[in-house]
Amino acid sequence: MENRKSASCWDAVKRHKWLSAAGLLAVTAVALAMAAKASGGKGMQKGGALPGGMGGGQMNNVSTVHAEKPQPGTIERTASLSGTVEPSDVVYVYAKAGGDVTSVLVKAGDTVEAGQLLCTIDTDQVESAKNSMDSAAVSLSEAQSTLSRMQLLYQGGDISDQEWEQYQNKVKTAKLQYDSAKLNYERQVEYSSVTAPIGGRIETCDIETFDRVSQNAQLCVISGEGEKRVSFYVTERVVAKLKQGDAITIRKNGEEYQGSISDVSTMADETNGLFKVKAELPEAGSIATGSTVKVTVVSDRAENVMTVPVDAVYYNNSVGNVYLYEDGTVHKQQVEVGLYDSERAQILSGLTGEEMVISTWSSQLYEGSTVKLKGEAESAAASGGAPGEKEKGMAPEAGREAGADRPDGDRGSENRQDNGGRRGAPGQNQ
Repeated sequence: MENRKSASCWDAVKRHKWLSAAGLLAVTAVALAMAAKASGGKGMQKGGALPGGMGGGQMNNVSTVHAEKPQPGTIERTASLSGTVEPSDVVYVYAKAGGDVTSVLVKAGDTVEAGQLLCTIDTDQVESAKNSMDSAAVSLSEAQSTLSRMQLLYQGGDISDQEWEQYQNKVKTAKLQYDSAKLNYERQVEYSSVTAPIGGRIETCDIETFDRVSQNAQLCVISGEGEKRVSFYVTERVVAKLKQGDAITIRKNGEEYQGSISDVSTMADETNGLFKVKAELPEAGSIATGSTVKVTVVSDRAENVMTVPVDAVYYNNSVGNVYLYEDGTVHKQQVEVGLYDSERAQILSGLTGEEMVISTWSSQLYEGSTVKLKGEAESAAASGGAPGEKEKGMAPEAGREAGADRPDGDRGSENRQDNGGRRGAPGQNQ
């Protein structure tokens, strides 16, 4: 009897626990229903997406891309170099004779005219040349006097024709010696008075009064009043692409100046192994002579070639690829890339020119993936069509996990590189 009572009590406890659990579930269900009613079914209105990203929400996971056909164009590659500004006309003034500097009439920064006196030098040869000239003058005078006396004798028949001719030759010889001595004296005087060969600006003048200079010592440097130029050095690869008349750009202190190449050396400099190039700068008068400037030249050029946006090219193990749009499907195409700049890249092979090349990046760019073209998507939106109606058939593809059913190495995110990687194609380093 006691056992039956104990069993009945235990059954009552279990029924009480089950009723409590059922009541709790009922209360939870009512709370969830009220919360759903309060939210107005917003989650379902957004495509009926279920928790966890399942269901119809993935039908909208179709990327919109921009695509265009390859365009003909010109690609230029530039090289940035360092150059030195110098005047177009530079004259180095040297001492033509050694001696003591007696006066210096100019200094660095002065403007001089052609023929203006720069300095005087007391050369050692002036006095010697003057003595030689005076001696030659005396000899000439004596020869002329002797000839005058011999003329009377010759007319009287006292001397022969041969003797008369000898006296005439002595006068001629003395005259030549005098002229030579006079020329030498005048040259020595000229050497002692150093003048400016051209008009311009004194760039350097490193002599002072009482200095002793030797023959061929540099006295001054004069820059002409004309245009300035820039000289710079380039490699053998770049010099092969340059010619006279090519445009260049230089930059100094935030200012930009235009110029044109005037001289391209075909012999490498023995000190650095590079080739020297000179360019005229008609508008760079404000840049100081000797300044270092940044020079930009066109080092390579391809005209009227097939080009695509540089952002459309992807590299995988140094092999160029582009993605093509064809009736809503993506196809990967290997291409050979030539020159490129910041906007366009030259395509040497792999395209015919009629393809639609995708130029925007998306994680959906892989072989066989489904995308929407930007223009078509905008047209569909303008016509009022519901995006979900056209995407229902794409749900299985859109719902596929990223990278599923794609061959290794064909994932869009892996093929995408930054600008540095994209421009790392072989042979493209400047």
